[in-house]
Amino acid sequence: MSPHLQVYRFRLSMFLSIANRAAGVAAAGGSALGLCWISAAAKGPKSFSKVQKVTGNPLGQMLMAGWALALVYHFVAGLRHLAWDSGYRFSKKEINEDGPVAVGVTLGTTAALVAGIVGVAICRSRKKAS
Repeated sequence: MSPHLQVYRFRLSMFLSIANRAAGVAAAGGSALGLCWISAAAKGPKSFSKVQKVTGNPLGQMLMAGWALALVYHFVAGLRHLAWDSGYRFSKKEINEDGPVAVGVTLGTTAALVAGIVGVAICRSRKKAS
């Protein structure tokens, strides 16, 4: 029998392990939606405009940002696992030090990615308006 959960003190590394699995599922689901978006673009302007209505509203944009977050985090966590598999940064101390770094890199990269996409969208809408 495994010890009960109250035996362990909850650590960031525990949360990041669970989050990596959830991010993998979310990234796969978002990729399936991205494939639908590309498929609609290939079908023609009518299908693509329907998909653009979904991705253009605030909820759709939040989903796209969440997909970006999941992709970036799963990639960063994958790099951590690659380092561990190579024998680097595998002590408890190093794993606990690297957790906040992984979170920071994920949030910074996702913020830059989303800001870039939003910036391009704003520039395009201004060009259409003028």
